[in-house]
Amino acid sequence: MTKPLGETACLSYTALMDIIKKSLMAAALVFMVFGAAFAQSPASQNGEAPPPLDMGPSEPLTILAETGPQTFMVEIADTLEKQARGYMWREEIPLDTGMLFEFERPKVATIWMKNTPSPLDIIFVRSNGRILKIEHNAQPYTLRSASSEAPIAAVLELAAGRSMDLGIKPGDLVAHEFFGTENAVNDN
Repeated sequence: MTKPLGETACLSYTALMDIIKKSLMAAALVFMVFGAAFAQSPASQNGEAPPPLDMGPSEPLTILAETGPQTFMVEIADTLEKQARGYMWREEIPLDTGMLFEFERPKVATIWMKNTPSPLDIIFVRSNGRILKIEHNAQPYTLRSASSEAPIAAVLELAAGRSMDLGIKPGDLVAHEFFGTENAVNDN
């Protein structure tokens, strides 16, 4: 029995696509397994901290809590490189400081504590400057992710325990130019 030419070409095309798909999946698996090792710097592969990253000048940020305004000097993580580094390899986080991760557009964000030796409070902030939720006392070095669970514009990291000590909670307003709320401090 002879097959029409169209069926043979179609079968060959399907078989070829199947081979290509399997090859791409195998390549992706190899990349996932070995890619992280190649992407890390030699210093981080040896367990050493890479050279410090210049985060630029710190900026004032105020949280308007029921207990009163709480002001911090924050470093700004506004690039992918700065956001990937965050507080990694920082042994101490002074109580009156923090780091603000500013995203280009609102998104569901996840944060982990890989290579971060200091426990942190992770504060998820909506685009209107209101705190959505707080992950209290995120533990050092854990790969467990903390998720915003809803779209946010930024994440604020503080030394662990600061949000509870100062009465900061979801719904409080973060006054900072990134949210367009910097003048809220004067109105309070």
